[in-house]
Amino acid sequence: MKHSLALARGFAPALAPALGLAATLRAVLLASAGSATAQDKFPSREVRLIVPWNAGGSNDIAARVLAPILAENGVRIIVDNVPGGTGTIGMGRVASANPDGYTLGMGTSSTLSMIAQNKTPLRNDQFAGIARVSSDPLMLLVKTDGAKDIDAFIAQMKANPGKVTIGTPGSYNINHIFATMTAKSAGVDYVNVPYPGGAKVITDLAGGQIDAAVLKPSESIAQIKAGQVKPIAIFDNQRLTVFPDVPTMKEKGFDVFPYGPVVQMAYIVGPAKMPPDVRKTLIDAFRKSIQDPRFKTFAAENGVLVDDLTGDALDAEVNAVQKSLNAVATQVFKGAE
Repeated sequence: MKHSLALARGFAPALAPALGLAATLRAVLLASAGSATAQDKFPSREVRLIVPWNAGGSNDIAARVLAPILAENGVRIIVDNVPGGTGTIGMGRVASANPDGYTLGMGTSSTLSMIAQNKTPLRNDQFAGIARVSSDPLMLLVKTDGAKDIDAFIAQMKANPGKVTIGTPGSYNINHIFATMTAKSAGVDYVNVPYPGGAKVITDLAGGQIDAAVLKPSESIAQIKAGQVKPIAIFDNQRLTVFPDVPTMKEKGFDVFPYGPVVQMAYIVGPAKMPPDVRKTLIDAFRKSIQDPRFKTFAAENGVLVDDLTGDALDAEVNAVQKSLNAVATQVFKGAE
């Protein structure tokens, strides 16, 4: 027994450094684990926001206005323009992305119209709503030296059946619906000219390559102020504060909602099945940023309507708009290819 105790006492000095090293390693490992956990907290890097339209359009502009405000609220985004297919190409990439919160997309009613007509395999249950960015009344615009008002433009369409051109960002969407309803008001055919985004539509309208365009105020206001184009009618039931002198189609006696009301809106979504805590982080950041006075000022100056619609409530609204478009788009484009 004494021999054993002596051995133990003899080994103690030799074991001390080893035990100290083990304790140190244990502490380092625990600290590393804590550091890794802190680094992995969402978001630990930039979030890719896919805008499925060309740069310079209204959705792209809104995303870039939001970007620095979002950064202040803990989410740094990189705007990635992926145009094509009336928004379906970019949104398809969102639907198939890893649902880790690092890939988001800007959905629009135009893409919902494509879904309504089964022109895309996309479905709304492939996405999880984050926040609505805007609701945008649409306008009919002509070049400044074009038709003086909507009555003159309708007369121009009647005098040139099947020849007047109206540009829209994409086809078979809400812009296309209103262009078609304008022609129906004149009782004649027309030529729809689809583009991959509003920026190119307004450029060609200002250059005289097309006769008219259906666009949002936000993607045409610069050219309106520059005197290159002018709005002649609003596709809504009330006039816009930013353009109080421009009449609505309704007040001029033209019914552009014969199959029910439709709304153009833009909203942020991620892939379905995002972790609840990740989705909540994104909802909180986008809500705070959209309600920021700086973004609201931008919205007011560009004829954009902003509300506070997020998460499950946004999903319900998207489904409601989808239901309306299922009826409206199908009727308007019946037999059209």
